[in-house]
Amino acid sequence: MLKPLKNKLFLICVVMLSVMGRPIAASIPLMDGTEHGEVLIDDDFNRQEENNAFEQIGNGWGTNSKKRAKGVKQVDLVDGAMRITRAKVADHGVSVFHEAAFKDAVVSLRFQLSNGDDLGINIADMNEKTVHAGHICVARLQLNNLEIKDLKTGSMDLARRERRQNGAETPEDKKRITKTTTKKAIKLEADRWHELEIRIVDDQMIVKLNGDIAGMFSSEGIAHSTKSRLRLSVSQNAWVDNVKLVRLK
Repeated sequence: MLKPLKNKLFLICVVMLSVMGRPIAASIPLMDGTEHGEVLIDDDFNRQEENNAFEQIGNGWGTNSKKRAKGVKQVDLVDGAMRITRAKVADHGVSVFHEAAFKDAVVSLRFQLSNGDDLGINIADMNEKTVHAGHICVARLQLNNLEIKDLKTGSMDLARRERRQNGAETPEDKKRITKTTTKKAIKLEADRWHELEIRIVDDQMIVKLNGDIAGMFSSEGIAHSTKSRLRLSVSQNAWVDNVKLVRLK
């Protein structure tokens, strides 16, 4: 009976501390996220592909391999997990995506990286035409770095992105991109499974790694109200398992 009150009090404390600009101790627990939300994605990848020569992830997952890698297979189901490997012919990182409509949510998964690898948990709205490719926000992980970005009002704003690509980026553009990005040093072991939880509530993303809060960031674009797609973005290689998305709002 006390859990709903405890969860509400925690979120109030998070918001108050964020507004005051004060850090949140890693020992403060995040609420479960499954008690009062709707599960939109819950996949342990414990299945076999019918034909191992082709991408057959199933359960509503898609990839950009046809468009960006000439159809070469980049995602494989191996030993009950998803292995993501960028093809040599690819002109873009691998994107593995699943539709899921929400405003606030908790995304959790297990992942494994090698030296030089990264994994982005990218949130998109494919109907949002003010940004490139629907990009809203992202949390990107490397073994020694966590980066959280508001893409909507930062680097993926169409006008700002066009100026940057044309070599016409302004000082104001650079300031805005800096304002909409935060980086935190982390330390993860290579080739080991790690637990990740990302909580998106209003304009804030909170990232939890292996049970501890690793970083958090507030920015107006994160509050975008019609998020519609979860993307797992990989520049080179990554392993992913037990992906779950719970809609809170």
